Amino acid sequence: MTDPRIYPVPGEEPVLGEIALKVLQSRYLIKDEQGVCIETPAQLFSRVASLVAQAEARYGVSGGEIRQWHRKYYELMASLKFLPNSPALMNAQRRGTLSACFVLPIEDSIEGIFEAIKQTALIQQAGGGTGFSFDRLRPTGDRVASSGGTTSGPISFWRVFSETTNAIQQGAFRRGANMGMMSIEHPDILKFLYAKQSLKAFTNFNVSVKITDGWMKKMLYSSGDLHVVKNPRTQKRYLLPKRLHVADYSLDELSEFSPEHDSLPDGNEKYYSVGDIWKMIVKCARKTGEPGVVFIDRINRDNPTPELGDIEATNPCGEQPLLPYEACTLGSINLARFVNVTGAGEDIAWSSLAETVQLAVRFLDNILDACDYPVRDTIRLAQANRKIGLGLMGFADCLFMLGIPYDSQRGVDLGEKIMSFVNENARKAGSELAALRGPFPNWSNSIWRTERKQKVRNASITCIAPTGTISIIADCSAGIEPLYSLVFYRQILDGEKILQVNPVFRQIAESRGFYSEKLENEILKTGSIQKIADIPADVREVFKCAYDISPEWHIRMQAAFQRHCDAAVSKTINLSERASAAVVDNAYKLAYELGCKGVTIYRRHSRSDEPMCLD
Repeated sequence: MTDPRIYPVPGEEPVLGEIALKVLQSRYLIKDEQGVCIETPAQLFSRVASLVAQAEARYGVSGGEIRQWHRKYYELMASLKFLPNSPALMNAQRRGTLSACFVLPIEDSIEGIFEAIKQTALIQQAGGGTGFSFDRLRPTGDRVASSGGTTSGPISFWRVFSETTNAIQQGAFRRGANMGMMSIEHPDILKFLYAKQSLKAFTNFNVSVKITDGWMKKMLYSSGDLHVVKNPRTQKRYLLPKRLHVADYSLDELSEFSPEHDSLPDGNEKYYSVGDIWKMIVKCARKTGEPGVVFIDRINRDNPTPELGDIEATNPCGEQPLLPYEACTLGSINLARFVNVTGAGEDIAWSSLAETVQLAVRFLDNILDACDYPVRDTIRLAQANRKIGLGLMGFADCLFMLGIPYDSQRGVDLGEKIMSFVNENARKAGSELAALRGPFPNWSNSIWRTERKQKVRNASITCIAPTGTISIIADCSAGIEPLYSLVFYRQILDGEKILQVNPVFRQIAESRGFYSEKLENEILKTGSIQKIADIPADVREVFKCAYDISPEWHIRMQAAFQRHCDAAVSKTINLSERASAAVVDNAYKLAYELGCKGVTIYRRHSRSDEPMCLD
């Protein structure tokens, strides 16, 4: 008897690589009680496409048309031109949660904190990722009226969230992921900055410090100004003495500050300045890659629904700023499938790309109707704002195929041209859907009505996600990142390492007669071909990888995509192992100057658990 969860395939079978098959078999395909896969990749795509097509019925589409949409959505995925986020692939027709991104509020009470922990567990059990701001929690040592005692502070409660994720991921099919954020003006900011300097702490969290434009301008132009923090409960302001022990200081050790005072506390040099705090951020980021920096005012200037409140956090990788209790579903287009390599006509198949953007927007909008959210409070905002995140992957492959260096103005210009095209066509598709189905319910109180004068189906439409796993399934480079190396070992789920060679490089190397196993081993030594004299100079110029590219070009590329993106861009600024604190300092400042909404750096070998390696 046929398993009712197995769906007939309405089109051609997908062509998948070895690693893609291993990942699908391990995490995505339906298994029987003995753990044996009873579903093929084609049936997986059919299962997802069927659910997405069924959502069309809500808008009066007939049964015959639904079957046509089923085929269209199947071919969209099976061609590997587009894939939705992992929860949609894993959960369609099974568990119900199809969205990857959630932000939960943490209220300043025991009830509020543990309600958020419960909601985190439910979301992560279903494969979603969660983002939090710890700003609302009163600082360590502050008064607790109900008990007459004092609070242990945000970091202690943060540990409970982290341990919850550890417990959930033991039984889940996907590792839990979180984003933790804190305002630079919170009294416990020193603890927050240093919390992940131990590589064993908070391993399931990315962390970012939220910086306002006002604070950033002080740092740039008057860094000697004293750093002032504010208790979120009382609004009282304080200075941070340099004598504090970072790991365990409390509120009663701070010095009260008021701008009305005739003079500042004695011995101004005894207190941390804005410049001192910036140096701490830079020092910590150089050591471990964290914290990242988020320019929160810039994020809120693009908040599409400001009347509903401020955005205070993002999803785990930073590309989707969300209101408390908001959710978002992501999907990415594989640019490598739209490159014309014949040498005739346009380099990019623009008309085909536009058609794919239009279909992908409709696909993601349908997912919002098919999704069964694990936390009741997210349903209202998810449906009222209908945020989606259409992004890109395969950009590095695209540049390789066109012979354009990543670290060049041609590369940056192409990136900006592509993102502008995708954003424009995504908004056009959103307007067409709004004409058919109506704009998102909160449209009348959004900037889409008041500023942009455009009806759209979704409050936010585009973002750039890291596409870690779906880019493996699509056999393309991740997001808009440059390649890690042309030859490397990828560690997959069971700890197995599989050698990967970039197919574009291999094809060119073989056609020009310099490919060999010896060359593979040579590249594996450093991850770079830049010092291999046997490789022609024109090939070395194009096939640059993450650590061959200067921080400036990484950031310029991120900024180019950000200029045409509703939400934000997930991008890592890769630094060499020898990169100094000054390099990190310059990178963070340039990201602010060029309009990025956030920035994350990673200095090579600053952690031991890298998912890609050279040995």
